[in-house]
Amino acid sequence: MNRNWRARRRQRRPAPWRNLWRKLADYGFAIGLLLLLAFLVARLEERDRRTETGAASVVDGDTIRLGRTRVRLRGIDAPETAQLCRKDGTDYACGKQARQALAKLIAGRPVSCDGSRLDRYGRLLGDCSAGDTNLNRQLVLSGWAVAYGDFEHDEAAARADGRGIWAGSFERPQEWRRRHERPDATTEMRDHTRPSLLTRLRELFRF
Repeated sequence: MNRNWRARRRQRRPAPWRNLWRKLADYGFAIGLLLLLAFLVARLEERDRRTETGAASVVDGDTIRLGRTRVRLRGIDAPETAQLCRKDGTDYACGKQARQALAKLIAGRPVSCDGSRLDRYGRLLGDCSAGDTNLNRQLVLSGWAVAYGDFEHDEAAARADGRGIWAGSFERPQEWRRRHERPDATTEMRDHTRPSLLTRLRELFRF
């Protein structure tokens, strides 16, 4: 009796190829759901995406105002207006010079900023351009802002050539804010570096 029961049990076991196809079907279903989710997120981000265009007034080295909209340039961090840096043994107002550098890049031209997220202060995190000039990238490349979640290669180039604040010594703006006035600087950094769900899915599937 016991031998017959074991024989019947062995006969009921599914063939190995059936297990394989079942696993492949499960994986395919899971990937399909993720792709559908990525599509839905992309449509939502496209719907929420904003483009602001107009005459810009410079607030500081990495913030401008377009009409009633304040725009924080995404992925960069410029010295604060009151911040001092050091060059040739002398302190100088690098924060004010960073603001002037941004104004020179704009050069009175209309500015267009594109973004879909706000930071904790209600500013649009945007990629901005004046004509063919990418303001975010050029500020880092000229040495008047540091990488803040993006543009690391441009920062490396500016540092190697000693441009802007890299010509002397300085405290990174995030650290300066933490010591002087903004204990929540780490939270602000997360606003710039936190990837969206779509970005995470793209990294997962490399599309």
